[in-house]
Amino acid sequence: MIPLTGAGWQSQPWQWHLSHAVTDINELVRLLDLDEAPPAADFPLMVPLPWLARIERGNRFDPLLLQIMPSGEELVKSAGYALDPLEEMSSAPIPGLIHKYHGRVLVIVSGACAVNCRYCFRRHFPYQDFKPGREGWLRIAEYVAADPTIREVILSGGDPLVLSDSRLQWVERTIAGTGHVDTLRLHTRLPVVIPQRVCDALLEWIGASPLRIVMVVHCNHAREIDASVERAMRKLAAAGVVLLNQSVLLRGINDSASAISDLSRRLFEAGVMPYYLHLLDPVQGVAHFDVPEVEAVRLMAEVAAALPGYLVPKLVREIPGEAAKRQLFGAREATFRADVL
Repeated sequence: MIPLTGAGWQSQPWQWHLSHAVTDINELVRLLDLDEAPPAADFPLMVPLPWLARIERGNRFDPLLLQIMPSGEELVKSAGYALDPLEEMSSAPIPGLIHKYHGRVLVIVSGACAVNCRYCFRRHFPYQDFKPGREGWLRIAEYVAADPTIREVILSGGDPLVLSDSRLQWVERTIAGTGHVDTLRLHTRLPVVIPQRVCDALLEWIGASPLRIVMVVHCNHAREIDASVERAMRKLAAAGVVLLNQSVLLRGINDSASAISDLSRRLFEAGVMPYYLHLLDPVQGVAHFDVPEVEAVRLMAEVAAALPGYLVPKLVREIPGEAAKRQLFGAREATFRADVL
């Protein structure tokens, strides 16, 4: 583990950790005792100290390091990779709101994150033109209120938990006021990368909400979950939050049956259910992380043989224009022989 300087940094509030995230590649190299800095990339470095402390010092191939370390491979232009791979802009009836699937809408509430993951499918997203202000939120609330088929609102970003709890509670009350929405879902990485974000103020408004709160955290490797993350998850569960996890299958990071199996077991120990394992979204600059579909299906057959069914995440790919995510592995594939796959 890294001997981070400064006494008591672990006990600092989450806002402090956001403002003290490492953004300089030379500082990262120094803290991790690496041999040299990688070439500059077009997507900035950002990594908070709680995440940094879980990286093995001196190990350039640490799976947590590879998720946040810039690479010259990001500058390679790859055929079939786009700036907006999911064509989200074409599914935005008003700024800040994406309506692709029946019964639910997704709202981009912030362009900021606590960590910049190198494989991010929104690394080129024009947040400055898209995220709503307070007036934009009123338009979103009017849109949702006018469509009684919408039962769930999903807060995304960026990361919704970079917002203050007073702001999040205002958003939650606005959504609840539409009358027919019964579920608020938050897609977030913050409880994993900065577990201090699960503070009393967050738990208070969540516990008081009339809405069902679902939190889909994003964790790709078992080593992301230390004791502080597990404590945060248990606090959320005690407040009534339904906890699910989504991962991305990443070359060199979690592309083995043992890595996915270990992650599912560790999530379950922390009170989180494995939900989705996404194939990489083809955004420009991330092709070096790709795992081919046939290889992913073979891997999932091994995972299904090693774990009880409730711990096997759904292997999915999101395809623009389809009515739901496409599930790529199920009971039929689980019966195939590995040599057929």
